[in-house]
Amino acid sequence: MPGTRKLGRATDSRTAMLRAMVTFLLENGKIETTVTRAKEVRSMAEKMITIAKNDTLHNRRLVMGFITKEAVTNKLFTEIAPLCKERSGGYTRITRIGPRRGDAAEMAIIELVDQKPAQAEEKPVAKAKDAKSEDKADEKPEEDK
Repeated sequence: MPGTRKLGRATDSRTAMLRAMVTFLLENGKIETTVTRAKEVRSMAEKMITIAKNDTLHNRRLVMGFITKEAVTNKLFTEIAPLCKERSGGYTRITRIGPRRGDAAEMAIIELVDQKPAQAEEKPVAKAKDAKSEDKADEKPEEDK
């Protein structure tokens, strides 16, 4: 377990939270959290990426012991680790974004440094109005003359 931050949680709860956050970070590329949590997540995420740089069965099993989704593990070994092959560390970046409105906790964004620039490959979602208007257009019977 890295670091000495307890994050106000029992050991098992803290470990589960860190596993989930590292999984989410590797899956999505960035997350927004508090600064102290981001520092702990950075430590674990960088260890997982360092392990994944050498694709062996043993290393895959080590990573699967921590990452909670198999698809994220495959993404780590096939997409993320090859991008970080030339780096010897520093795979993540923490950017402070100011205090949270509710309790003024210092917030930060943690993101992977080496990302493909075309992250926005999402298809636009059809608007509800368009779908309804198309349905109504199909329902109208044509008038006979």
